[in-house]
Amino acid sequence: MSYRPSEPYSTPVELLNVIETKTVRGSDVKVYSTEGEVIYCSFKTYGGTETTVNGVLSVVDTANVETWYRPDISSSSRIKLGSKTYEVMGEPEDIEQRHQFLKFKVRGVRGGT
Repeated sequence: MSYRPSEPYSTPVELLNVIETKTVRGSDVKVYSTEGEVIYCSFKTYGGTETTVNGVLSVVDTANVETWYRPDISSSSRIKLGSKTYEVMGEPEDIEQRHQFLKFKVRGVRGGT
């Protein structure tokens, strides 16, 4: 039995990929496109992820994303939903290695984009 998405891919997001990598003060800085191609996905936040660092509880703005397979989505990609930008955490999963569906987790980007 093959995988079928549980939610429709009805949320439009902009896919932002790295266009250039610069070295600033000895560290690599990725430069992203300001506008990207619109893709449709299933975007679920579930209220973020709770983490405890040094005894302080904080909520990290995360979401689970599922979309159609695209080889240009990688761990260095970002997506933009409205005015909020998210970075891909880890490598996206090509579900069942069929190049049909892609699943990944994103984290909100803080500060300037």
